[in-house]
Amino acid sequence: MDAALTTQLVAANGDSAAGTAPAPASPSTATKTTPVQIVLIVLGTIAFLYFARPVILPVFLACVAGMTLKPLIRWLSCCHIPPALSAAVVLCLLVSGVAIGCFQLGRPALIWINEAPQHMTEVRQRVQKIFPRIARFSQAATAVNNLGATKEEQKKTPMVELKASRVPSTFINWTGTFLAGIGETLVLLYLLLASGDLFLQKLVHVMPTLRDKKRAVEISREIQQNISNYLFSVSLINIGLGLVVSGGLYFMGVPNAAMWGLVVAVLNFVPYFGPVAGVFVLGMVGLLTFDTLWQGLLPPAWYLLLHLLEANLITPVLLGRRFTLNPVVIFVSLIFWTWLWGVPGALLSVPILVSIKVICDRVPTMSSVSELLSREPKKNPSAKMI
Repeated sequence: MDAALTTQLVAANGDSAAGTAPAPASPSTATKTTPVQIVLIVLGTIAFLYFARPVILPVFLACVAGMTLKPLIRWLSCCHIPPALSAAVVLCLLVSGVAIGCFQLGRPALIWINEAPQHMTEVRQRVQKIFPRIARFSQAATAVNNLGATKEEQKKTPMVELKASRVPSTFINWTGTFLAGIGETLVLLYLLLASGDLFLQKLVHVMPTLRDKKRAVEISREIQQNISNYLFSVSLINIGLGLVVSGGLYFMGVPNAAMWGLVVAVLNFVPYFGPVAGVFVLGMVGLLTFDTLWQGLLPPAWYLLLHLLEANLITPVLLGRRFTLNPVVIFVSLIFWTWLWGVPGALLSVPILVSIKVICDRVPTMSSVSELLSREPKKNPSAKMI
């Protein structure tokens, strides 16, 4: 595949050398983009991504998953396995693994979800029992609400009005849309993996100059390598974190420890918000499982300790300085993509940011944006120490 790209680049170089040099554009024909036009373009793009998310979101998910699995397809191709067959095998193994995991851990999860209202009542009673002042505040709030009401009004039973619920129909529509999106993503993912480097070849072919062709190949390769390394490394880290968390919960006596380990492993893919949600969930599980406060705080404390160790020691060592992004930009990107596409947007926020960072590093006119996205300022050799 690399030989084919090299042949296209050499042919493009010969064509550009044989042809005449294009005449420089006159200053009168050059147009400049005003800030108002830039703002309108950005707002139009955001509106398009928001309203076209049923179409755009499966494409983004398939592209990110394809970049992650592309090295495995190349390795199988080196073993003389056709890309179409290797893509089918990898996709079948992926779907089978996810299906088996959901089947094994989905049953206790459904039971816990069905008993969620009862669990929430038990948590509230446990919290009021452990912290009596909270119960007093609740009684005081009830008394304030009853101020000015007569005894008959306070004793009067509230009327319950039954309304037709739209939850079943909404749930059915959401489930259908979700399954359709998964099907579209899987089909597109198979096509991307089975086609090999066909898209990159087409991209090289349509680029006008040899310099643009080389830049397109470099950007595409670097984006694919960075996203693949990032997601593969983060997946291994989160799987290990989930196994260690579930092992600790099992020895603590927490029921369904494997399920909660899987939950925190999935939540850990979302920066900032995921670990907070994991601590909150394990805090509720601890309060439901144990009677005393210090025992109830052991599960979230165990997860928090492991997360701090992973975030400050293991992840920086494995990823190194390849993904040194600005934490503020990561946080803003997470909020933006979560608002735009929900949970899938939260999962895609960092890969999209990595892709933008690679493009800005390769394009000289976007060096200021690359500097903004970086954690550390770029070294300027001409700068003098003061």
